[in-house]
Amino acid sequence: MFWLIVNTGGSIMSISKEQAMLSRANPWWQSTLMSKPVLLIFFVTSMLFLISGCSSNSSGAGEEGEVIIGLTDAEGDYASYTVDVLSLTLTKQNGVVVETLPLNTRIDFAQYTELTEFLTAATIPNGVYTKASMVLDYSNADIQVEDINGDIVPVSTMLDIDGNAIETLDVSVQLEEQDKLVIAPGIPAHLTLDFDLKASNRVDFSGAEPVLTVAPYLLADVELENPKPHRLRGPLASVDVANESFELILRPFRHRFVEDQRRFGTLNVHVDTDTVYEVNGISFEGNAGLLELEAQTQFTAVIVIGDLKSIDGRRVFSATQVYAGSSVPNGDDDVVSGHVIARSGDTVQLKGVTLIRADGSVVFNDTVSVELADTTVVKKQLSTMEHRISEISVGQRLIAFGTISGDAVNGFTMDATQGKARMLLTTVNGAIVQTDSPLAVDVKNIGGRAVSIFDFAGTGVDAANDAQADFYEVFTDTLDLSGLVVNEPIKVRGFVHEFGMAPEDFDAQSLVLVANASARMLVNWDPASSTAISDIGATRITLDLTGEGRFHHVIRAGVLTDLNGFATSPVLTPNDSGKGVFVIMQQQSVQVFRTFSLFSEALARHLDNAANIKSIRAKGHFNDDNVSLTVRGVRVVLR
Repeated sequence: MFWLIVNTGGSIMSISKEQAMLSRANPWWQSTLMSKPVLLIFFVTSMLFLISGCSSNSSGAGEEGEVIIGLTDAEGDYASYTVDVLSLTLTKQNGVVVETLPLNTRIDFAQYTELTEFLTAATIPNGVYTKASMVLDYSNADIQVEDINGDIVPVSTMLDIDGNAIETLDVSVQLEEQDKLVIAPGIPAHLTLDFDLKASNRVDFSGAEPVLTVAPYLLADVELENPKPHRLRGPLASVDVANESFELILRPFRHRFVEDQRRFGTLNVHVDTDTVYEVNGISFEGNAGLLELEAQTQFTAVIVIGDLKSIDGRRVFSATQVYAGSSVPNGDDDVVSGHVIARSGDTVQLKGVTLIRADGSVVFNDTVSVELADTTVVKKQLSTMEHRISEISVGQRLIAFGTISGDAVNGFTMDATQGKARMLLTTVNGAIVQTDSPLAVDVKNIGGRAVSIFDFAGTGVDAANDAQADFYEVFTDTLDLSGLVVNEPIKVRGFVHEFGMAPEDFDAQSLVLVANASARMLVNWDPASSTAISDIGATRITLDLTGEGRFHHVIRAGVLTDLNGFATSPVLTPNDSGKGVFVIMQQQSVQVFRTFSLFSEALARHLDNAANIKSIRAKGHFNDDNVSLTVRGVRVVLR
């Protein structure tokens, strides 16, 4: 018998296996995974809200609402993490299971580091939902990982935590208490499902070929923290110029832009005077762009990037960028996307490339050469101006349209001399080395790729001014630099400076102070340790990293901080309320506490009874100065 013991402030309640919030089948609880971490997190972000067409009578048993579900990811060392999602279900409080995914969907999660993609708009019954589940199929997975040298290598051996070859994996999360999901007329709601592979995967490079061990899990949160931009793909259904909106038929990820197939549902998109458009390679802004979109034939391929906003009490999808017609991959051109790792003359080398053929086939290739010319049409994300090929420099994330030649054995080359190139927002992660103007960063990675693979030759006005990874100069214009501290991690988003014109090396659009971002601490001990906690009390738990495994980090905004780099031991402390979700798991017993003090008291008893700690996972806010994590959730696995 499997029991879940819930401590609700003094009373203890036993729950049957079917009702348990967590189960042994959920790999969250497996501790053998904590070896070398794969640097990938992705989030399944579900925006759930009622569409205005739903009935206003809240008492009818047959009423339905619409759930809009999206997927996203965070930076890591995967060039490709492509698996098939076979099912995505929500379970009601009464046990009824509702499938939200109309078709098996093949997804490369490595492509969604900067945004969330809408997956489906499913009509589901009103009610209270207490569980979300997903089935992943690895039988035809395409997983490519970056090794220590920065080379991309394929992974052909994928195992579960018991060492068995993976076919399919089930992962689920229980939505209890404040996390339960309520779908009802007139009540907008959203749910964030955090599908964290960074903590539950490892790649072993010790053999002749890399071996991936997978044990995925989900976390649930009803609050959407720091949401990314959202992307919507599909054929154009209709345009309403008067109401500044248009309707799109969802065709997510790699599903072809089939015309009037609405299995994934439809979504209304709102625009305004600031929305920028690129239609058939021509740029527009505001109403002119919407009129051009209206002039396109029905079912024209469209990609939209925007944000979820609240307008007049309704949650709507508001577009910032719209691409249509030949500006969308899957048209008449071959398309490649990746990061520029080197440039010589008018030829750029792209790394970690996704190649989309004109026939719709999609392949991954490590590097592709792209030939540019003055005849190449150059665009820039968020801009309606014309641009030049000289602006495409090393580090820039790029998507290029043209004609591919060659093969995977001898290498691919794209001729984009008569095609298009679009510069995309690029992310640089590193540590601050100078806060004065210009801001300077010691770069660790660009777009999740190790900085060592980038050849900055030719980026400067002369060789002496070529970009340097350990002193990467960032033009910040009017961005607020107050609060920046030397040696603290930072994430910079923007565009690489024009080739041959550095310094500066990078033009920033935004700065993310990683120290202020939500943090996740992951530590494991191998073997399980009786001394992993050196001090425990009602207001603090001090960790002893002696005997730690391969994971001993804090992750913030995709940036890892090694806890061994601090002079003092890390500490877990409660937030001001002392409340959160605190879990202790030992064999087939799971205890859940709502207060830090009760949790620490129970954990101390376990340690007094000779329990050993295998792993600790916690989330909250990390303070670098005192090496403390103010927690809103902790999970401890005992042996």
